[in-house]
Amino acid sequence: MGGDVVTLFLCGDVMLGRGVDQILAHPGDPGLREEYVRDARGYLALAEAVNGPVPAPVDPAWPWGEALAVLAEAAPAARIVNLETAVTADGAFAPGKAVHYRMHPANLPALTVARPDVCVLANNHVLDFGRRGLAETLEALAGAGLRTAGAGRDADEAYAPAVIDTGSGARVLVFALGMRSSGIPPGWAATAEQSGVAYVPAPTPPAAEAVVRRVREARRPGDLVVVSVHWGSNWGYRVPQEQVRFAHALVDGGVDVVHGHSSHHPRRIEVYGERPVLYGCGDFIDDYEGITGHEEYRDDLRLAFLVSLDAGTGRLAGLRMVPFRARRLRLEHPAADDRAWLHATLDGIAVGAEVVPGPGGTLEARW
Repeated sequence: MGGDVVTLFLCGDVMLGRGVDQILAHPGDPGLREEYVRDARGYLALAEAVNGPVPAPVDPAWPWGEALAVLAEAAPAARIVNLETAVTADGAFAPGKAVHYRMHPANLPALTVARPDVCVLANNHVLDFGRRGLAETLEALAGAGLRTAGAGRDADEAYAPAVIDTGSGARVLVFALGMRSSGIPPGWAATAEQSGVAYVPAPTPPAAEAVVRRVREARRPGDLVVVSVHWGSNWGYRVPQEQVRFAHALVDGGVDVVHGHSSHHPRRIEVYGERPVLYGCGDFIDDYEGITGHEEYRDDLRLAFLVSLDAGTGRLAGLRMVPFRARRLRLEHPAADDRAWLHATLDGIAVGAEVVPGPGGTLEARW
């Protein structure tokens, strides 16, 4: 793309813990406290029962599969992921939670291989192993040279934006926050004296005003602003009206991209005020392969979002989506009928845009 366009890579949940952690070079303790699965290797067995054997240990690039070549070709100015796992071998299981995710810190090459510029941590799994686990997560990510947003040692750190210098004169600011509707316990909120996540109880007008205030305090002329939000339920295409109002208030207040996640499958794409609102990017990497119960949503199909913005105005210049399919705990290019299903589904729920087939099996938004 030309020098006046900045392209961002965005995706939903990147969960390299539990079953994925077990196939990497340094698997952590596989013990779980879930109702039905007590050993993380059980998720590997589920995946293998559906799609065949997974070699172990795998190379760090394995979970990303064919997505890495797509990223290399797209050469985005910034790569932003929601890292939905603790990175720890320490800490105790957080009480009152049905599911806990962690990856061993020695397996961080499986994250750094994708060269993320920002790991969003404002989600309902980053404190699965308590504040000790969060401290190790922050230390491990910082030690690997990775920026974070949405969690920190206190509220100032948790709510502060990650700042990416794209090298072309434009900075990208990434603010992150998580809401109770995604399953974040209120007690996980960061305070002046306590570590935790950037927590927002609900998508209310005052909450949107607070985000806009922080944006205006941090922004410089020429900056592009992403607000990454972990919110909503796991399944279904309905987007609550309060989420729509919240997203619109952010855009009206100067935010250039609303990056939503938490749902296990992609939700509505909207172009509002010439800015993209991604209400739910869906899962990207996880160990859910073989889990049954919501097949109608095709959560085995994943999307990489390539959002291009006009560097001078922040207006949307292009929105390309690259489909993948999770198979053997690895991302692969999907079959033509899978792409057609995604196209029909996304176009049917898009607002302010239509989704059309693009070159090379991609999907594009037109508005």
